[in-house]
Formats: sequence, C-alpha cells, structure tokens
Amino acid sequence: MRKLLTLPAKLNTCPVEDAIYQNALTCITDLALNLMAVKVEHHPEDFLGWCQQLLKICQHDLNVDLLEEKQLPVLKKLQDTLQQGISQIQLKMLRVAPWPVFYQAIESMSELQSLQERTQLLHYIANIREIPLAQLSQADLQAFSGKHGACHDIDNYPFDVEWFASTKAAKTFHRLLTNHTELFDQALAHIPLQGEVEKQHYQDFVDAYQHIFATQTDSEKAPLIAATRLLAMRRPDVFVPLTNANLANLCKGLNISKFGNQDFDGYYQELINVLPIYAWYRCAQPEDEQQAFIWQHRALMFDLFFYADEDQARRSNYVRMRDKPKTVKISAGANRASKRSKETAEMLVDKALAEDGVEAYLLDMRDTLIKSVSAGKSVDQAMQLMRSIFG
Repeated sequence: MRKLLTLPAKLNTCPVEDAIYQNALTCITDLALNLMAVKVEHHPEDFLGWCQQLLKICQHDLNVDLLEEKQLPVLKKLQDTLQQGISQIQLKMLRVAPWPVFYQAIESMSELQSLQERTQLLHYIANIREIPLAQLSQADLQAFSGKHGACHDIDNYPFDVEWFASTKAAKTFHRLLTNHTELFDQALAHIPLQGEVEKQHYQDFVDAYQHIFATQTDSEKAPLIAATRLLAMRRPDVFVPLTNANLANLCKGLNISKFGNQDFDGYYQELINVLPIYAWYRCAQPEDEQQAFIWQHRALMFDLFFYADEDQARRSNYVRMRDKPKTVKISAGANRASKRSKETAEMLVDKALAEDGVEAYLLDMRDTLIKSVSAGKSVDQAMQLMRSIFG
C-alpha cells in the first residue's frame, strides 16, 4: 500500500494530475492506518490507473466498519476526488486522440456506459428530430428534452431518455416548454438540421431562447444547461450536452476556461468553437456503419468519458422500471411477520434502493447499508445515518 500511495510522485504527471494527487493526499493522511491494512497486489503504470485502483480499494477493500464516524466524510471526499480525477484524465485524452483511439475508448466503455441503450435513444431521437416540437406527444417532447416520466413505458421507450444530460431539475424550463412549445420551435429553427452551423445561427437561437424567459417569466434567467440538451438533440454532431455536475470536470479536462449556466457566449467560444481542433472530431466520416453512427453523434460522446461506477447502468430509469419488483397482494390471513423474516438484508436494501428518488450516493453504498441492516438496523435507520453524514 505504501508503494501505491507514493506512486504518483514517480510518474510523469501533468499539472491537472498533480492537483488531483495533492487533493487526494489531504484525505489519505487521515485514512492512512486504515488504508495500510489493505493488501495491494497491483501497481498501475499511469495516473489514471492509480486513481482507478485506489478508488476500487476505497469502495470494496477498505473495512468501513473500522472507520471512526469522523473519517466517513473524509472517505467520501477521497472517493469524490478520485472520481473527478478519472473524469478529467479521460477527457484530457480527447485533446490529442485520433479517431481510432477515440472510438476504441468508447467501445471499451460500452457496457459500463450503457452504449447500447444510449444508441437506442439516439435512433429514436433521429426519427422525431425533424418533427416540430409542438406536434410531438408529451412523452416524445420529454424524450427530446431529457426528462423521464411515467409516460415513458418500457415497451415504447426501451431506454432512459435522460442519457446525454438530464434536465429534470429545470422546472421553469419544462413549464415553458410545455406551455409555449411553439416558441421553442421558433428558436430551434435557427439551427440548420444539416450543413455547417455558423455562429450567427447559434446567436439567433440564443436570442430567441432568452426572449422566451424574458417575456414568459418574472425575470428568470434563461439556463444554458437545459438549452444544450435541445441543441445537442437538434445537432448531435455539433453541440455538447452539459449538466451542472459535469461542467467543472469538462473544463478542467479540456483545459478551457470555465463558464457558468448563463454564459452562452462562453459555451460557444470555449467549447463548441474549438471542437474542430481535435483530430477525432475533424476526421472524415468512417465507412464502417457502427463507427459512422458514432461519428454522426460525436459531440454527444463527451458524456461517455465522465466517471461511471459499476452500478451506473442499473440506475438507468429504463432498467429500474424494467426490473422493478411487481407488487404481490397478500391475503388478509397471511402471516406478514413470517414473510418479512424470510427477506434477507440484501433483499430489503435492494427494495429500498429501487424506489424512485433515491440519492446516487446511497446506491454507491449498497454494501455498507447491507452490513448495517445485517447488524440489526432497519433499512430506514441505515439510510438515514448515511444521509446525515453524506447528504
């Protein structure tokens, strides 16, 4: 373990990686004794591998039961730092990668990043892209704009519509989109469906989009983040969809100036305007059908280079609806206590985590919750304890 913890000092790291390592060290100091108890058999050869290896140890090998309560937030901070590091390093690779390396990286992450399910979403969007938003059903409108709902039954929507930047938190945006759909159509019409998208096209969209919020709300600012989803679905080869959660990592990974949620000019100048400098982006469309599809949606593919844990795929709204336990009616004379006693800690925790609205960090702590329930706590008590520490 000592060799692993000091490994980055011997690597040829860049400033971004140095900053990540220094941030990690502030947490490692408080966890050193616990980490030293873990046997390490694999020592990576690069900084990305180091982040992945140490994160794996924190998530699976470290004995959390031996940590003091004050150490739990430190462990969470270390995990967050390593996850951010993985995102930034994977994104940094895109600054120099040619198309074959770019495509190979996507293929290698296909299962982890639910590429097949994402592809189904993109095929669906392609079929409705040219239809005016005002003519779409509510379910299709929400699919285009990135908000999952009960209307997305798994038979007709075998994918999570919130892949490539969820907008479910943008309540004002969705209220306006529902009530003034034709105004959003007018804004998107400035972006051509084919050919080059010039800055004036984008600026005309921005002016129209901001005008909707200026005239239909009580002076609320138009959110850039939600707009990037609309733009990316309109032209997936040009516009990058963003979320507030991934914006900082994207800017650090690509070494561009950070812009905020109202900075439409920064989004274009710092990100969209520089895409053609990347070798993988400016290459000609490949002849291979599968590669051609990725190329046609290449601006969306930044989303696959952010950190994803091994459970991300099962947190898909589609997968959760598909695998949601069916309600079984119990007769009045049934012995409910007997039935409950047969449920294992794993079953109880999984049932609670399958509920809508469960925080992502709780899903990551499944093993810890199971240990707490096995030790005698109720599921609610175990989850509430984690919320009080990490929430």
